[in-house]
Amino acid sequence: MKRALSALGARFSARARLAHALRLIEDGEVVAGVALLGSVAETGMPEAQFRVGRAYLDGTGVPPSLVEGARWMRRAAEAGWVEARLVLGTLYLFGLPRDGISDHGVRLVAETPDDRVPDPVEAARWAYLAAEAGSPDAQALYGYILLDGPPGLRDPAAAEGWFSRAAAAGCPQGHLGLGLVWMRAAGDEAGQARAAEALRVAADAGLGSAQFLLGALIEQGRGVARDEAAATALYGRAAEAGVRAAQARFGLALLEGRGCARDATRAESWLRRAALAGDREAASLLGDLYASGGTLPPNYVEAALWYRRAASAGHAAAWRALGMLVLTGAGQPRDVTEAARCFRQAAALGDGRAGADLGNLLLGQDVSEDDRRDLGRYFADAAAAGDPVAAFNFSICLTHGLGMARDEPAAAAWMLRAADGVVNAQYWYGRMKLEGRGCAADTAAGRGWIARAAEAGMADAQVALAQLMLTGRGGPRDHAGAAALYRAAAEQGQVDAMFSLGAMLGGGHDLPVDRGQAQHWFHMAAERGNALGQLMLGRYLLRGLAGETDPAEARRWLERAAAQGVSDAAAELVRLGPGPAARVETG
Repeated sequence: MKRALSALGARFSARARLAHALRLIEDGEVVAGVALLGSVAETGMPEAQFRVGRAYLDGTGVPPSLVEGARWMRRAAEAGWVEARLVLGTLYLFGLPRDGISDHGVRLVAETPDDRVPDPVEAARWAYLAAEAGSPDAQALYGYILLDGPPGLRDPAAAEGWFSRAAAAGCPQGHLGLGLVWMRAAGDEAGQARAAEALRVAADAGLGSAQFLLGALIEQGRGVARDEAAATALYGRAAEAGVRAAQARFGLALLEGRGCARDATRAESWLRRAALAGDREAASLLGDLYASGGTLPPNYVEAALWYRRAASAGHAAAWRALGMLVLTGAGQPRDVTEAARCFRQAAALGDGRAGADLGNLLLGQDVSEDDRRDLGRYFADAAAAGDPVAAFNFSICLTHGLGMARDEPAAAAWMLRAADGVVNAQYWYGRMKLEGRGCAADTAAGRGWIARAAEAGMADAQVALAQLMLTGRGGPRDHAGAAALYRAAAEQGQVDAMFSLGAMLGGGHDLPVDRGQAQHWFHMAAERGNALGQLMLGRYLLRGLAGETDPAEARRWLERAAAQGVSDAAAELVRLGPGPAARVETG
């Protein structure tokens, strides 16, 4: 009866036709309902226009169409429908197909993903209109644009204000935004704790990005108690929510048994999902997994596939690993020239070990002098043609006399040419300027070049710049800046940086003392074989410097340091006396 009355009323007003269309959809007659919605939308009713746009975007009752969905959303947004303005702002932010902009807005064309072009300016305009109208989700969206949009739009202070409004209205995205703002601005534990609390609210609401970020803080013990199991659990929730970085981190945790039971099969599954979604670190880890094997023999063909995927995305270590497979002929034909190309790519991306690999390859017994001359000639020709990677390698050849006479001034000149585009060259040219090798010594200029490589993320350059900042060589002393660089390098796995960061946090520098974090970084360095890290970890555990005393564990680390020739560790062991195993019971 209600449906009959609804159909009857639909003959007399647009509002009644809208209600009847919604009833048809509710009753399962989706195609007929959406068709009726379209006729109402054509009369200019904003709500109907919004619902038709939503139908096209979702593929409900009509074939899915980003173009048609955006066209109807724009009509509803221009008529003042707040939800349409929010959706349109989101569409502009992630990209719409277009071939130009006119006074009437975007002219929408083909729908292939490659045609989509983000327009953050239009996204900001529509998000702002919806935010001003009181939409908490739009307030959060506008905050994100102000926080991470193009430089001309960025305003972190204003972003924080919009996030606060959204959070006050109960919007989880608002809490996530506040967590991001506060995390970036945090200069101490209190600031990090504030950020963690905001992220926890968003994480508890099910936001995968918040779960991932909170997991990272908990894993590192920043602003919250360090808890690997809790961090891994959060990574798992974020991975299930589709957060690519969390899938990679969760896969790594499963692979190493970090905060959970080790499960190589599940690890491979999550790493594969992340890698197929474009995560280059996950692809490289999959290569490592297949190259090393486990319960089954290594699969070098599969390893090479994943290394190539990671390398093509700019992963330096994957280029080096691929070079090793090609050089040894593991899973594919052996090809020395291809191996050299892989090592050159890895070195250019900042992997210092790959430069050594290339040098060893050129000097190896299985490479003739003619081969070395040919490679040197290739470097020279390509460098002269403007290839910065070739210029870098040509400089290395000139420096070490590989296939040609040594010529340090020429090496410095070519390294300078490479430094405009190759991160590794920036670092090495900085070293040349500091030491006056092949060029006039200039500590300020050397520090500047090393700083450029450090800013690009090269771990060895970050460590070198931190050392310069500690001593004030080539520029002002800056202990806080040095600590930040050591942390950045340590988080990339640079072992010396782990020890140095622990030493800075342990006292004696212009930084707040944090012996808990100092012990954490000494532990990280010690586990990776750093002798001084083993010494300091032993001392901390022996004397309870971070609040934890464990003489037996202290002895174990001191013995490992002493075995590496650290005399201070041997002296500590003498003072400690013989261990339990060395005691002789007497009756």
